[in-house]
Amino acid sequence: MEQWFAAHLGDAMLAGDELERVCTLFDQQRERNATTAVLMRHENFGRLHCELVLYFPPELAELAAAVGAQACGRPGLSGLGVAIGSPRRLAELAASD
Repeated sequence: MEQWFAAHLGDAMLAGDELERVCTLFDQQRERNATTAVLMRHENFGRLHCELVLYFPPELAELAAAVGAQACGRPGLSGLGVAIGSPRRLAELAASD
């Protein structure tokens, strides 16, 4: 099983600055393949507002560590989108299910 990482950015309405920081760090990554992407999902943990959670694939472990992401399992596809990178990453995930 490949090790994924998740970063909880908090209230989705207030996560813009942190998301922008992650995007900037992603753009600085030199060793990534054509389908690498940081994925995202708005998740509700029983609170009033949903939380923005970013998912980093194994090849972005260094970036995940830089933003304080924690190890997690591979995310499910439901509600998953691309925060930055290649949209083909979602198709790869779907094909491997």
